Amino acid sequence: MASKDVEMKPLTLDTDVEVKDKEKEKEKETVVKLTPAQEIKANVGMIQRGVSSMEPRFAHRVLRTLTGLRKMLTAEIISQAIDENLVKDGPAAKALKCYLQDSPSSMDVDTTSSSSASKDLPEVEMYLRLLLIHYLLSTPNNDSRKSALVLAKETVGKIQALNRRTMDPIGAKIWWAYGRAYEVVEDVQLAALRPELLAAQRTAALRRDDDTQAALINLLLRNYLHYNLFSQADKFISKTNFPQSAGNPQLARNHFYLGRIKAVQLSYTQAHTQFQQAIRRAPPATTAPGFYQAVHKFFIVVELLMGEIPERQMFRHVVLEKPLKPYAEIVRAVRAGSLSQFQATLQNYTAQFTADSTLTLLSRLRQNVIKTGLRKLSLAYSRISLRDICLKLHLESEEDAEYVVGKAIRDGVIEASIVHERGWMVQKGYELEPDETTHGGRHKAGPGNAKKAALNLGGKPSQGGETLIRSQGETGFMRGYGPEVVDVFGRRITFCLQLHNESVRAMRYPLNAHRKELVSVQAALEREKELSREVMRGEHDDDDDALGDL
Repeated sequence: MASKDVEMKPLTLDTDVEVKDKEKEKEKETVVKLTPAQEIKANVGMIQRGVSSMEPRFAHRVLRTLTGLRKMLTAEIISQAIDENLVKDGPAAKALKCYLQDSPSSMDVDTTSSSSASKDLPEVEMYLRLLLIHYLLSTPNNDSRKSALVLAKETVGKIQALNRRTMDPIGAKIWWAYGRAYEVVEDVQLAALRPELLAAQRTAALRRDDDTQAALINLLLRNYLHYNLFSQADKFISKTNFPQSAGNPQLARNHFYLGRIKAVQLSYTQAHTQFQQAIRRAPPATTAPGFYQAVHKFFIVVELLMGEIPERQMFRHVVLEKPLKPYAEIVRAVRAGSLSQFQATLQNYTAQFTADSTLTLLSRLRQNVIKTGLRKLSLAYSRISLRDICLKLHLESEEDAEYVVGKAIRDGVIEASIVHERGWMVQKGYELEPDETTHGGRHKAGPGNAKKAALNLGGKPSQGGETLIRSQGETGFMRGYGPEVVDVFGRRITFCLQLHNESVRAMRYPLNAHRKELVSVQAALEREKELSREVMRGEHDDDDDALGDL
C-alpha cells in the first residue's frame, strides 16, 4: 500500500495568539456606538421578537438599557423614534406627539375611540410612552411634569384594558413612573394615589403578574412611609407576599423599606439584616448613587443604635464621603461619649437629618451617648459624685444624673452602686467604711492602719470620717471592678518587656534566615545521598571481582 502524504501544519506560537487577540480588540474598538434613536429602534425589534416568541426575557433585556437611555432623551429623539416605529399619522403617533408640543391646547386630543383601529403593536406603543414619561419628568418645568402625570394615568388605563402578559415587564415600569410623577408634581396629594395602587395590586395578584405586583407593593410602602404610617405599612406587609421572582432593583427597594419599618419598631437586628440585603442587591454605587447613599445612612444609624461603631472605610468611599459627613460627626460623638458634641451636631444638621428621615432615630442615640460616657467615667473613677457626672456629661440636674446612673446599673452597663446620703456613685467591689485613722477624734496607730492606708483609693478622707476601702474576699485577694494602680503599671511594664524581647529577637535573627538554613540542610542531604550511592556502587564492584571468571 502506498503511504499517504501527511500535511504538516505550522505550529501556532504565542505570538500568533497575541496577534489574534489584538485584532479582536481592534474590531471591538471599530464597532460604531449606536445613537439613542438607533438604540430605541433595536429595542423595538427585540420587543417584537419577544411578543412573537412569547418570551419575557427580551423585554427584560430592553428594560436594562432604560437607565442609561433616559438620560440621553430629547424631544427630537423621541419624535424621530415615534416616526420610525409607529404608523405615520396614526392615532398612537398623534397621541404621543401632542405631548411634545408646547401648547397646552394640544393636550385635549381624544384618542380613545380611534385606538382600536391602530395597527401598531401595543407593547411598542407602551415602550415609547414610557420613554416619553421619563423625558417629561426629567424637565424642570412643572407643566411638563403635569403632562407626564396625565400621560402616565392614560397609559396605566390602557395597560389594564389590554391585559396582555407580554406587556407585564413594561407595565411594571410604567406603574413606577406613574407613582414617581405623583411625587414630583406640585399641588398633588400623594395620598390620593393610594386607593388606585391598592386596587391595582389586588388585580396584579389575581393575574399572577409578579413584576407589576412587586412594583406596586414598593409604591404602597413608599406611600405609607412618606406619611409616617408605619403601623399601616406593617399590617400591609403581613397581608401580602412579595414575589421572590422580582428583579434585584425591586428586591433592594423592598429590603430598604422593610428595614426602615423594623428600625422604627425597635427591631434593630432585623433592620440591620434588611439594610445589608438592600446594599448587596442594590445596583453599583455609580449607577444609583442616591439609593446607595440613602441605604447607608440608615445602616449607620441602626449600627449605632445596636451599640456598634461603623467601619471608618465606609466614610472614605467616593460616593459616600460627602453625604455621610454629618453622620461621621455623629459617630465621633457617640464613640467619645460627648453629649455636648452630639447635641451640637444634631442642631447643625437638623435640616439634612429631617430630609433624610433619620432625625427620629438619631434622637434615640442620646441614651447611647450618655451610656458610653458613663461607662468611661466608671472605668476612670472608683468613686465620683453625681454633681461631677452632671457636669462631665452635660446633664441638666443631679436628679437626671441619678436617674441615668440608676438606669445604667439596672441595664448592666456599669457595675456600681449609688450612695444617696453622699451623692456618690461607687463602683462594685468598693465600700464605705469609717476611717480607722480617726476614731472618736483620736489618732489610732498600728500595722492594720498601714494596711488600710495602702488600700485606701479614695485619697483624702471624707468629712464624716469615711474613706473608700477596696473590699477583700474571704480568700484575702482583692476583688472588684475597676483598674488598680499597680495592675495598670504591671500591664505597662509587661508590654514594654515584650516589645523589648521582640526587638532583640528581630535584631538577632534577620529576616528569612531560616530559608538559608533550609538550603544548607537540603544540600547536606543531597551530599549524603551521593555518598551512599558511591558506596553502593563500590560494594557491587567488589562483588563482581570476587566472582571471577565463571
